[in-house]
Amino acid sequence: MLASMTKLAGRSLIGFHEGQGSLKPLYATNPATGQQLQPGFIPATEQEVELAAQLAAQAFETYRQTSGRERGAFLRMIAAKIESIAGEIVERAGQETALPAARLQSETARTCHQLRLFAQLAEEGSWVNARIDRADPDRKPLPKPDIRSMLLPLGPVVVFGASNFPLAFSVAGGDTASALAGGNTVIVKAHAAHPGTSELVGRAVQEAVRECGLPGGVFSVLFGSGSQVGIALMKHPLVRGGGFTGSRTAGRILMDVAARRPEPIPFYAEMSSTNPVFLLSGALRERGEDIAAGLHASFTLGAGQFCTKPGLVFLPEGADAGAFERKLHELVEGSRPFHLLTHAIHSSYASAIGGRRALDGVDTVAESRATSSEGFAANAALFASDAQSFLGSGLESEIFGPTTLLVRHANRDQILAIARSLEGHLTATIHGTDEDLREFADLIAILETKVGRLVFNGFPTGVEVTHAMVHGGPYPSTSDGRSTSVGTQAIFRFTRLVCYQGFPDRALPDALKDANPLGIWRMIDGAMTRDLSSRPA
Repeated sequence: MLASMTKLAGRSLIGFHEGQGSLKPLYATNPATGQQLQPGFIPATEQEVELAAQLAAQAFETYRQTSGRERGAFLRMIAAKIESIAGEIVERAGQETALPAARLQSETARTCHQLRLFAQLAEEGSWVNARIDRADPDRKPLPKPDIRSMLLPLGPVVVFGASNFPLAFSVAGGDTASALAGGNTVIVKAHAAHPGTSELVGRAVQEAVRECGLPGGVFSVLFGSGSQVGIALMKHPLVRGGGFTGSRTAGRILMDVAARRPEPIPFYAEMSSTNPVFLLSGALRERGEDIAAGLHASFTLGAGQFCTKPGLVFLPEGADAGAFERKLHELVEGSRPFHLLTHAIHSSYASAIGGRRALDGVDTVAESRATSSEGFAANAALFASDAQSFLGSGLESEIFGPTTLLVRHANRDQILAIARSLEGHLTATIHGTDEDLREFADLIAILETKVGRLVFNGFPTGVEVTHAMVHGGPYPSTSDGRSTSVGTQAIFRFTRLVCYQGFPDRALPDALKDANPLGIWRMIDGAMTRDLSSRPA
């Protein structure tokens, strides 16, 4: 039984098969110690990539026909299988990421919650956006035909596991859950930082596929590098879409691969974001120290390795900011050493911090006193600049790790100019009073064009998995700012609209039949209804 499994095989899971390649194995590293972890994981071969794609395409023909109730049962089964080995998953993920057990337990719970949320969405069924425009044979000068449309799945989808979320944005994370809920088959390219965790979760999903009587090709997990296995998958002609969470460099490469195919496909990449925070004077006067404490907790959460980490903080010059800055300085200096997830992230952080220290117009305000040389250890750092130095400087770029930049501005015009200059981000946060909001209504209007989520008197880390959540934003925070990778609206990424004109009722999908056998919400002649018939009264 899966619950008693303890030995990792280090092989790709291709449908119900195990990879048999003989390439040089890849090893995970414990970020806290720098030690290599066993076993090695064999990268997928070209033949195994081909097999995964073929199986996914074959399985899609069956899986796309499953009902919402069947998909819901499958997603609930995945969640139950993950929960049955949660202790084992948390233990291995802790070794591969150095993240604390409490964080990993929380992430496991979030992963299972979002699987069940998508199960609920699939079972209810109204997400298909069924629309019916009834025929009018007596219309002049020409009769009006019967026209009906709904969303259908794309086909095999490639999901790239994320380094910073070994569970919630990886093998059985939101991309996988939303794709499966919509009727797509999934091939996961596991992240090299946590392959053991990926295998454990992958086997849980594989067992759910088997127990639900689904074809094996509904789900596969492949090990190997993104530059080889990942690109090969995105180029494969049977693949119909992709989802990615990671760096701008890697996301842009894959985004371009998807666009340059002979038949381009949609690719949803969540890339880089600095998540600006705007501190307005009323809030600073009333609760500057509290804001400092919340900000410090936010930009050091998970060692600053969150896509929603606040990496830019804009505040007015003068006495109102004094208590805030003193408290933040104290908290940063007292920070413990952090461990970054991978050698590459650690090297990039050290290089970016060194580069920021060397810039004219940027001051190093505070740095944590505690140090460590074990594994991928890093210290928190706080920098400061001014509005004039910030504009056009490149200081907006993301530094992935426990650091943030304070930017002091002299007046309202400067802060509005800065807001207009920003590129696309996932979030923007405003701390203010009701009076501040009235005074800065134009700031909010600008930020609506720059981000996917606006936060008031809070902090952007901690993304709730709900129906209304938007975790996306204009480029370069994502490849397509019209979408979200968190929340049930993520299901729309891996679907497409299909219209049926003049079809007899018996030949239509259940969602579009006159009697509404699914009992879902539909738009009939422009009005939303759950009436059990689309026939004219």
